[in-house]
Amino acid sequence: MSDTIPQLSSYDEPSLEAAFATLSAEVRQQAAALANAEAQENFRLHWLGRKQGRLKLISDAWLKAAPAEARKPLGIRFNQLKQQIEETLESGAVAAKAGAETNVQGIDISLPGTARQPGIAHPLLSTMHEVVRVFHQLGYSTNLGPQVESDFYNFEALNFPPNHPARDTQDTLQIANQQARPSRDRLLMRTHTSPVQIRTMIAQGPPVRIVIPGKVHRNDAADATHSPIFHQIEGLCVDTNITFSDLKGTLDHAMKALFGSAVKTRFFPSFFPFTEPSADVQISCIFCGGTGCRKCKHSGWIELLGCGMVDPAVFAAVTAERRKKNPDDDAYDPAKISGFAFGMGVERIAMMLHGVSDIGQFYSGDMRFLEQFA
Repeated sequence: MSDTIPQLSSYDEPSLEAAFATLSAEVRQQAAALANAEAQENFRLHWLGRKQGRLKLISDAWLKAAPAEARKPLGIRFNQLKQQIEETLESGAVAAKAGAETNVQGIDISLPGTARQPGIAHPLLSTMHEVVRVFHQLGYSTNLGPQVESDFYNFEALNFPPNHPARDTQDTLQIANQQARPSRDRLLMRTHTSPVQIRTMIAQGPPVRIVIPGKVHRNDAADATHSPIFHQIEGLCVDTNITFSDLKGTLDHAMKALFGSAVKTRFFPSFFPFTEPSADVQISCIFCGGTGCRKCKHSGWIELLGCGMVDPAVFAAVTAERRKKNPDDDAYDPAKISGFAFGMGVERIAMMLHGVSDIGQFYSGDMRFLEQFA
């Protein structure tokens, strides 16, 4: 490669054209030899080196000495030459890469390929879908609602008046800086999915048949059976002539669909502010068939969910909200309609179905645990 800089006899257009044509031809001639990385690096240093590169020498010899009127056309040609050099370098790199790929030996098809594992639903999600599917087959639809709720929807409309002792059973995560708001409008993380029942009844008249799956939050200390974040599925049925027998028949069918036709159910009196009468539901132990084992504490029964007939106070709260739009609304008059509600924890059902002893495993993100359900 020549380091000689052509001399400029003058700075007129013909002289500049001839000088840069010579340099351009030199670049094209050298481009044919850029067969490998070493040649490309030598070419780059020869033309673009900061200290002794030819462009640096041309700039020193021509641009600095050029009269003012010649600097613009000289600069234009100088930039064109620089662009040609850079494009030549890029083309040489592409050609060298293509040549290297051509020389690579064929793929060894005896080597194992990269396995792509298909994704699966999380065990909690699949359990939730299975429970919801059972109620869809009974004619229920799915409704959802926000996780950040107002005190009215989460408590007051469900017959939890302010400062009522029943609120102590749901240790609540409050949203900060709510003191300036009226009590009913203060925000919190919902402690159950029951607010969606209220929202649904305010939005539509009976008949109502819905299931409500979703995430809920309580200020519970994490242990083997408790978590501050967990999932619930609640149900609501409101219509004329709905009785406790309808509730029992519905839940008995759902438990048999989930755990097998041999499962039995029984109901025990309980208390929930939003239902009256209320009951806890137990099923015969699915592990021992009701004979007694460690998992059912040798009782033969496992407590699974709560339920009851909707309290008239809940219908009254719904009616008061609906009458803000229509003063004559009586769609939820307890003298005309009745209903039942139920709720169950998804984690508890999943732990039973899969033999999991610690609820924290569902949230640990441990792929070794989750891959068991693939």
